[in-house]
Amino acid sequence: MIISKKALPRRTFLRGMGATLALPLLDAMVPSMTALAATPASPVRRLGFVYVPMGSDISRWTPPGEGGTLTELSPTLSPLAPVVDQLTVISNLELKNAYPGTHATSNAAFLSAAKAKWTESTDYYLGTTVDQIAAKQIGQETQLPSLELAMDLMEMVGQCDNGYACVYQNNLSWSSPTTPLPAEAHPRIVFESLFGEGGSAEDRRAALRRRASLLDWVSEDISRLQRKLGPGDRTKVSQYLDTVREVERRIQKAEADTADNPLPDLDRPLGVPAAYADHARLMFDLQVLALQGDVTRVITFQLARETSTRTYPEIGVSDPHHPLTHHGNDAEKIAKVAKINQFHVSLFAYFLEKLKSTPEGNGSLLDHSIYLYGSGMGNPNVHDHVNLPILVAGGGAGKVKGGRHIKYAEPTPMANLHLTLLDSVGGHLDSFADSTGKIDTLRKPISLTE
Repeated sequence: MIISKKALPRRTFLRGMGATLALPLLDAMVPSMTALAATPASPVRRLGFVYVPMGSDISRWTPPGEGGTLTELSPTLSPLAPVVDQLTVISNLELKNAYPGTHATSNAAFLSAAKAKWTESTDYYLGTTVDQIAAKQIGQETQLPSLELAMDLMEMVGQCDNGYACVYQNNLSWSSPTTPLPAEAHPRIVFESLFGEGGSAEDRRAALRRRASLLDWVSEDISRLQRKLGPGDRTKVSQYLDTVREVERRIQKAEADTADNPLPDLDRPLGVPAAYADHARLMFDLQVLALQGDVTRVITFQLARETSTRTYPEIGVSDPHHPLTHHGNDAEKIAKVAKINQFHVSLFAYFLEKLKSTPEGNGSLLDHSIYLYGSGMGNPNVHDHVNLPILVAGGGAGKVKGGRHIKYAEPTPMANLHLTLLDSVGGHLDSFADSTGKIDTLRKPISLTE
């Protein structure tokens, strides 16, 4: 290994007209002539949240056994088998402040654990969500303090559910009790937010028409950088740029295919992949790029919307999701709900395997990240908010233990988990919403018996 006197700055960008491209962590970025010279730089920690609507068939979600080591996955969680050692399922968490039990409050309370003000107007009031607390504490060194993503077009006004304003149902992230942060569902707009540089939306669209690819504009910087790097770093940069180009190609194809689809899904933005799974995977791939380039360290993603009437013909479910969840204990409807639940989990598994296969420092992006996946509703047939389907994935750069099932005997505040995750990525709060403490058994340095 050649030791140079000066390391490449971690915040190194490739720049072109209207574009800026962050780089993954390279060996050349490790400080030289120090104890770190032969080892990767200390990894940063990331925190992400994936929301799924309308709970789950909890009997097919919950792993068998009484908790402890996660030796067997349930049918719904079976797609996660390749990353089971990085997985913790937590049973019997609750959101007391989500009652009286609505779709709007399920979504609103998921990251806030707060009670939404009952109103259909603009005087809505909730609470600052845990992702935004994290963004203020660990997101200030990145280009984007946080990234908010979704899969559907979101109405921001009007009444959506039992007298609650649509803003509660359509926004996971709130930077203050009165400031919801809209999520973006269009891959092109997300791509530009990660790699674009300045200019209005119209300017960026005009720029897109003038060039074939983002990478075309930074090609000179790429060549200049590659001449300075060692063989390992050159390979790493090449693989990263190949991924960027492939994601951009898929976005371009989806936009081109729009002309051939005169009747798009009314909830789906124009110019996104027609198939739900293709759209979801593309949004997950954009998250990988955002984390790999350290563009952001905090992400929220609404994988589907509460009261969604989306159908899933790709898995043989032609019935709309929301009506199915009001199943009245009909076994056939419950089985279809479970099939949708497992399909959503399989898309998350795709993402986790991508993180696991993306090297960073002495581990992978999954090793250095924590993602919470779940819903603010438990049993959708009765709209309750107890025994939520919740799991945590990732290692948090050594702060989180995986391969376990934490099963509480009594309902425990979801806020305890938020407090624990915030602490695990280097943030700090003494308490959060209705928290009663931290989940010590989730954190790696501590080993307690449930």
